[in-house]
Amino acid sequence: MELDRLDRDIIAALVEDARQTYAEIGQQVGLSASAVKRRVDRLRETGAITGFSARVAPQALGWTTEAYVELFCQGKTKPSDIALAVSKFPEVVAAATITGEADALLHIRATDVRHVERVIERIAAMAFVVRTKSAIVLSRLVDTPPGAAVPAPAAPGAPYAGPRNETPATG
Repeated sequence: MELDRLDRDIIAALVEDARQTYAEIGQQVGLSASAVKRRVDRLRETGAITGFSARVAPQALGWTTEAYVELFCQGKTKPSDIALAVSKFPEVVAAATITGEADALLHIRATDVRHVERVIERIAAMAFVVRTKSAIVLSRLVDTPPGAAVPAPAAPGAPYAGPRNETPATG
């Protein structure tokens, strides 16, 4: 599905605060409440918007430590096998196949470093895992929720235009 500028602005407004009314979003994007509702309904029907949820600070739930763990697997372990195995760990909040030497990258949230260590030990003990390489997060520098800034896609072959809304440095 192709999104126009209004769709992107509506999505960004919903990501910022999905509890705001269609009228409030309409004021931000220059549409009537009914026009915003029609667009949101269409975005849901086409799958561009998959649902609405609350963003909860992990610290509020006691998950104060996070780590990224690279998985190195034996042979040609299928991504679906990795996904099935690691999805059994509630501490694994995201997993992806990646380029480079590792086969997958896991994002782990836990109560403390010892908890992270126990999770990594359990993951490393899985039959298809050859080794792991982990990094503990010290502090988050940028943490933008998906869709908060929905850039328009570049035209095919167009050069990278750089980040949006950036103020040039003066000096």
